[in-house]
Amino acid sequence: MRSNTVSGAKTPRRRKAAAPRAEIRTKVTTVHGVELRDDYDWLRAQNWKEVLREPEALPADIRAYLKAENAYSKTLMAPTRSLQRDLVKEMRGRIKEDDASVPQPDGPFLYYSRYRRGGEHPLICRRPRTGQPASAEKNTGNSREQIMLDADALAKGKDFFDLGDTAHSPDHRLLAWSADEAGSELHRIRVRYLASGEDLAECIPDTTGDIVWAADSLSFAYVGVDADHRPSKVFRHRLGDDPARDTLLHDEADAGMFVDIDQTQSGRFLLISISDHETSETRLVDLSQPDAMPVTIAAREVGRQYDVEHHGDDLLILTNADGAEDFKIVAAPVADPSPANWRDLIAHKPGRLILSHVCLKGRLIRLEREDGLPRIVIRDLVTGTETSIAFDEEAYGLGLDAGYEFDTATLRFIYASMARPAETFDYDMATGERVLLKRQEVPSGHDPAAYRVRRIFATAKDGAQVPISILHRADTPLDGSAPCLLYGYGSYGSAMSASFRIRPLSLVDRGFVYAIAHVRGGTDKGRRWYLDGKRDKKRNTFTDFIAAAETLADNSFTTRGRIVAEGGSAGGMLMGAVANMAPALFAGIIAEVPFVDVLNTILDDTLPLTPPEWPEWGDPIRDVSAFNNIRSYSPYDNVTAQAYPPILAMGGLTDPRVTYWEPAKWVARLRATMTGGGPILLHTNMEAGHGGSAGRFDSLKETALAYAFAIQAVGEGWPETGST
Repeated sequence: MRSNTVSGAKTPRRRKAAAPRAEIRTKVTTVHGVELRDDYDWLRAQNWKEVLREPEALPADIRAYLKAENAYSKTLMAPTRSLQRDLVKEMRGRIKEDDASVPQPDGPFLYYSRYRRGGEHPLICRRPRTGQPASAEKNTGNSREQIMLDADALAKGKDFFDLGDTAHSPDHRLLAWSADEAGSELHRIRVRYLASGEDLAECIPDTTGDIVWAADSLSFAYVGVDADHRPSKVFRHRLGDDPARDTLLHDEADAGMFVDIDQTQSGRFLLISISDHETSETRLVDLSQPDAMPVTIAAREVGRQYDVEHHGDDLLILTNADGAEDFKIVAAPVADPSPANWRDLIAHKPGRLILSHVCLKGRLIRLEREDGLPRIVIRDLVTGTETSIAFDEEAYGLGLDAGYEFDTATLRFIYASMARPAETFDYDMATGERVLLKRQEVPSGHDPAAYRVRRIFATAKDGAQVPISILHRADTPLDGSAPCLLYGYGSYGSAMSASFRIRPLSLVDRGFVYAIAHVRGGTDKGRRWYLDGKRDKKRNTFTDFIAAAETLADNSFTTRGRIVAEGGSAGGMLMGAVANMAPALFAGIIAEVPFVDVLNTILDDTLPLTPPEWPEWGDPIRDVSAFNNIRSYSPYDNVTAQAYPPILAMGGLTDPRVTYWEPAKWVARLRATMTGGGPILLHTNMEAGHGGSAGRFDSLKETALAYAFAIQAVGEGWPETGST
């Protein structure tokens, strides 16, 4: 059957579902003497920056193509519509509709967020502090509650709405808040008088959304985004002033560095963090001084990273300086925190990765990971004694929530495993007493005893032991007959927590084995695990994932050809790579906002994320070896004439991180090149960006589409198509 040409997409002339075929408009460039031919570069809108702000500005021919792809996906997934509705209903049934966070104390108030029944977006609330233990159950309907911000009301009538930061002023009179209304991560900041509920007249556009108040509650700091969508400038805004005249605190000249802001737990200092993926620099601004300007702690030095906390006369700095690959903590005087004055407080221990640290009065708390499992360690800064919080399970997640206050003996942490819903505890650091404040409720019911959590290891090609976290029902037969969803990421040093996830239960309850491959490129086994999965060692990420899939089959958790692979963003690049390298291993591949056009993207220094990405992937513009390495694995550039498994690629039109044309180009090349297999589906959310739909229930529809695809891939397959 003759397939359609889409430039404009034409209506199929037969009842069979015919896949769209993108026009070929070849662009030829030469880099390092190599001719690069790109047949689908035209799918990248020349006005893409405008499209991020105004999606309606997308050129008509590109819009027609994306709509044709969406229609094709909808047609092929039509047999699963009832299944998708069931999946949404199931996943929604596991969400407590009127859920609330555990209140965090700050001065005279308890601050928290909650949802109304049926609400997509949170209510930002507070109530007076009574001295009673905080409890999420006491929030809903509390007569003394003040709803400071109603995000459902703010989102009404908008195609997209995502609440960013909310920050109450130190004097508790004001609430600064930010929101993204296009999915492009361009946030507007507004300020609300809490006594009246009215917003001030001033509005600050084009920010990252993060907000840090000065101690006097008369000004706050924020990060501005430049014309290339990069967070590059830090400003101080004084209430009542014209934002155009805000004080510039930092202007980053290096396009390869990101700028971010935070504050020390003590509330004393604003932290201006300047970093890429291997180098960092921090500047302090004294928040108690209205006109204070930044002071640099340690000038950036390639390869040196550090994060800063404050206690008394000292800064406590988490750093990899002096060869501390898995990081150490040093102390330095506030008066002169230069590296010459750094003294070791927590020495480096190879294999024990210190992930983060925070100071509460008299104590230093660190979150670390060793042997793939996290723990919290509390150090008394006077005596030097340490106590730890850990759990005896094969795989679990553990997190800190330091809250707002500094002068407190209470530490809050959250624990969960793949089978056990999250539990929030307050821990008395003086007595060691734990108080359970909240256990995540699953309204439709959940029995942890009905599930099994396992942790096994795959042997990689070079002998490395790759952890795999596994969840399955206790009654699932482990004879190779079960289908498997295998998730992977493996970039930027991000570790994949083995915590509780409500959504995969819909697959697990249908007999799937759900597994997470903790591949190199993450820090699941320490900093070396990350370094062995980046730049010239990037292929380890892909071969680790393939080894994990094969090991699951060899140990009868599933079998080859019954595995559906899933990954998003840089994990979507992993999906593209393994599709090229081991297509027969997988029954299907789900690639969410996939970073698949790696070579073209990293060669284009006008894109928002490209210069800061060079430390992660290499700089192919100036380094021919980096060019050759990226070219050797970039999924888009390595599509070959072979059979591919069914693939579902999902993108977002206003995504500034992985631009919509990456999955669109990839799908077009797959269809034009592959010799069999498929189908290849592309679903583009025309009203959202990198994170998909922002509402907590709306987003379930995209997950349901992905899971229905997985179930179809290992089950009945798809209706006959006129083309792949």
